[in-house]
Parts: sequence; C-alpha cells; structure tokens
Amino acid sequence: MRARRFLIGLAIAAVLFGATGAKAFSPDEPLTDPALEARAQTLNKGLRCLVCQGQSIADSNAELARDLRVLVRERLAAGDSDDDVTDYLTDRYGDFILMNPPVKGANYVLWFGPVAALLVGGTAVFFAFRRTRASRLSGAGRGSASAPAPLTPDEQRRLDTLLDDDPS
Repeated sequence: MRARRFLIGLAIAAVLFGATGAKAFSPDEPLTDPALEARAQTLNKGLRCLVCQGQSIADSNAELARDLRVLVRERLAAGDSDDDVTDYLTDRYGDFILMNPPVKGANYVLWFGPVAALLVGGTAVFFAFRRTRASRLSGAGRGSASAPAPLTPDEQRRLDTLLDDDPS
C-alpha cells in the first residue's frame, strides 16, 4: 500500500513538474521573422543596460537586460517601429538608456564637460608653470629682494670683539 501511494505521488510530481520544465521561455529566443529579429538585435546593441551601465542589453546577463530584450521583441512583434521602441524606452528611463545619447541641452555637460575640464586644467597648469618659471628667473623668493643694511659703528665694534674672542 505504501509503495502504491509513493508511486502515485511520484507520477503526479513528474506530471506537474515535468510539464512546466519541458520548455521554458527564453528571453533570447529569436523572433520567427528574420527581419524583425535583425531589428531587435540592432536595437539591443544600441540600448544600455541600466545595471551594468557599460554594456548594451545585448551583451548583458542582468535580469533587467533580459526583461528589456523581451520588451523590445514584444513591441516589435506588436508592430512598433524602431523609433517607437526607442521613444518608449527613453520616456521610461531617460536618455541614459541609449548607448549614444543625443546632443541636446540637458546633455551638454555630459558631452562637453570633460573637454571643458581638460581645457581649464591645462590652462591653469600652463599659467602656474609660467609664473613659477618667471619667479625663478627673476630671483624672487630666494631672500635677495633687498641688500642688508650696513652695520652701525656700535654693531661693528661688537662684532669685532666677538670675533677676537673666538679661540679658533
């Protein structure tokens, strides 16, 4: 009787768990239309993974990247154009999701900030070097800005007595 219950339970478990695990949905499963799949691959390469940030969603293994790949395929299969998919994702996540964000007012700092910082830093180094070089050539900063005042007669006598007392 126990063996029979065990076998029935095993059969039910095999049916329940075997049926769901037989074919799992893969987010990277290609679309049936090769043209749509090519568009999906192109879009995936142009979208940044928000978790990895240095990889496109085509190259990333992050869960969010997989979800975004599924979303891109679903929207393309629904008939959206490439621009519609891109607009949908930028409305949702901002221009940061694009691997090459557009040059516009909000992104000027991202595009031109490094160049501006390099120019400002280079100019500062140039003028600092030039100033240091000019001060070295003029002799400033070495204590030779003015000659010492001559000794008074009292100071000279005192110095002479100190030097005469010197045993060496």
